[in-house]
Order: sequence, then structure tokens, then C-alpha cells
Amino acid sequence: MQPLYDVVAAKPLDGFRVWLRFEDGLEGEVDLSHLVGRGVFSRWSDDPAEFGRLSVDEESGTIVWPGGLDVAPDRLYDELAGRTRAGST
Repeated sequence: MQPLYDVVAAKPLDGFRVWLRFEDGLEGEVDLSHLVGRGVFSRWSDDPAEFGRLSVDEESGTIVWPGGLDVAPDRLYDELAGRTRAGST
């Protein structure tokens, strides 16, 4: 079973990217532009300012938007950790 990593800080960036810091200290940028216009994420293409309304939900340990929209923290962690490992070799 994979450990859970909680997001402890986040900041929206241009181009549907987000800067994240996880509880174990891993931090960096994740590009979420591939989600724009897909299913519930169509809200971002309808109103790009909606993306900037993200916050950290301490209970779930991930980033959320009004209306219950979120992205799984393990997916965010894996993307960021994989890029960090690839960049350090």
C-alpha cells in the first residue's frame, strides 16, 4: 500500500500550473493544463479565473476548488516525485 502524502501549501500559477509543497518537504510545480476542458474541469475553460480559486483542504490533504472539485494528492505527488527523480539522474 502506498503511503499518503498530504499537500500542505499550494499556489496557482499561469498556464493552469500549480506550485505544491507536500508534508514530507517535496515541492515544485505540476502542470494541470491537460485537464482543462475535460469533464468537470471544463469549468476552467469556461472561466479561467476559476482555476485561481484553489485552496488546500487540510482534511483531505489535497488541492480543491469551490463546488467540490479536487485532484487526488497521490497523483500530484507521483507526478512531482517522478519528475524530481528524472531530473536528478
